[in-house]
Amino acid sequence: MKKTYTGIAFIVLVFGIWAVPKIVDKLSPASLLKFEKVPDFEFTNQNNKMISNKDLNGKVYVVEFFFTSCPTICPKMHQNLLKLQDEFYGNPNFGIVSVTIDPVRDTPEHLKKYAEKHNVSLKNWHFLTGKKDVIYDFSNKGFKLYAGENAEAEGGFEHSGLFALIDKDGYIRSRTITTGEFENPIKFYDGLDSEQIQMLKEDINILLKE
Repeated sequence: MKKTYTGIAFIVLVFGIWAVPKIVDKLSPASLLKFEKVPDFEFTNQNNKMISNKDLNGKVYVVEFFFTSCPTICPKMHQNLLKLQDEFYGNPNFGIVSVTIDPVRDTPEHLKKYAEKHNVSLKNWHFLTGKKDVIYDFSNKGFKLYAGENAEAEGGFEHSGLFALIDKDGYIRSRTITTGEFENPIKFYDGLDSEQIQMLKEDINILLKE
């Protein structure tokens, strides 16, 4: 009987030596997927200050594309971004970048009023505007997130409802999610989905600790 218990203990020990590093690896920052680096950019924020990727070096930040007169998904997206603001408020290493796809209407002054109206208080939450063609290249080519004008769409513009998570070195990061029996890598987080917003919070925390 003693030999049997000894054998079982040995098997458990061997399994632990094999399994624990794998479990830890899944929970470690290295388990987050790394995609391409965000291209260099420079736009004007709501305070009429030029903001570039250099201003965000060393910070973990979330990027969205939106427009202030959006009548459909933007209000819900911004409610979820406010949750991120509240979660990480006071952390100087976290930020949010909201890039308008309607720069003609969304001037710095208009963006400032929008931010104030929607209870934006995070110091590193930048509402950015600039030349339309540059913004569209930044969205469509830089992130491969579609943004464009469409007279038939509500509000006159189309864009994704996705959030991009950027690490301290300027790379797009995300995770693998389990769907049934399959593990699927995702590049962006659904800005309308409460479960993915929770995932985003978890992954921001991981990157802040890197």
